[in-house]
Amino acid sequence: MATAAQWIQGARLRTLPAAIAPVLIGTAAAYELQSFRILNAILAALVALLLQIGVNYANDYSDGIRGTDEDRVGPLRLVGSGVARPEHVKWAAFAAFGLAMAFGLALVIITQAWWLILVGVGCVLAAWGYTGGKNPYGYMGLGDLFVFVFFGLVATLGTTYTQAGQVSLPAVIGAIGTGLIACALLMANNVRDIPTDTAAGKRTLAVRLGDRHARESYVLMLAVAILLVVVLAPTRPWMLIVLLLIPACLMPAWLMVNGRKRKSLIPVLKQTGLINLGFSVLFSLGLVLSHGF
Repeated sequence: MATAAQWIQGARLRTLPAAIAPVLIGTAAAYELQSFRILNAILAALVALLLQIGVNYANDYSDGIRGTDEDRVGPLRLVGSGVARPEHVKWAAFAAFGLAMAFGLALVIITQAWWLILVGVGCVLAAWGYTGGKNPYGYMGLGDLFVFVFFGLVATLGTTYTQAGQVSLPAVIGAIGTGLIACALLMANNVRDIPTDTAAGKRTLAVRLGDRHARESYVLMLAVAILLVVVLAPTRPWMLIVLLLIPACLMPAWLMVNGRKRKSLIPVLKQTGLINLGFSVLFSLGLVLSHGF
C-alpha cells in the first residue's frame, strides 16, 4: 500500500505551477479591467489545481494498466511501480475531478454564467481522455494541443471572464504564453520518455517529431512565450520585465538540446514549472504596474 508521501509524489507537485500560472495571469488581467474578485480567483485556483492533480492520477492509472510505465525514467508512478492498486489511483483521480467540479459549480453560481458548466465538463472529459479510454488522444500526439487549449486559453481566459465578464488582449497574450510554457513542460517529459513511449505505441508529439526536433521545439516554445510580451510593451511598458526571465531559461534549454542521457532531462521538469510560475508572476506584476500608466 502506498504511503502518504508516495501519494503526494504521485500527484506530481512539479506540474502544479502550470495550474496556478493561468489563474494569476487571468486575475491580473481582470484587475486591469478593474474587476478583481478575490473569491472568484480562489475558486478558479482550486478548480485548476484539482484538475491538474486529477490529470496526474488519471495519467498514472491509464499508463500503468497499459504497461507504458514499466521501464520509465522519472518521478514515481503509483501503478507502474506497483506501490498502489490501479483502482485506488483511478478513484483518487475521480475524487480530484469531483472536487474540481464542485468548486467550479460554486463559481458558476456566483457569476451566473451557466454556460461555463459545459466548459467544466469539457475540461474533465479532456483530462480523462488524455491517456484514458479506448482511444486516448495523448497516444495520438494531440496531448500538447489540449494542454495549450485547456491549461493556457481556457484556464486564463476563464479566470478573467469569471471576474470581469469579458476578456482583453493582455489576457489573450498571457494565455498563449503560459499555454506554450505548459506545452514545453509536457515536451520535456515526453522527450525523456521517447524510447518507452515508442515501444508502448504511445505516439506523442515528441515521438512524431523525433528526438532532435522535439528538443528544438521546447526552446522555440519558451522563446515565443516570453518574447510575445513585446506586443503589449507600447502601451504597457512594464510588461518588459518578463524579459528578465530569459536567463532562467538558458540552463533548461541547454539541457534539452544537449542532454543525451534520459535522467539528465528530469531536472528540466522542475525548472520549466518554475519558469511558468515566474512568467505568471512577472506578467501579472507588469500588468499591475502598467495599470493607469
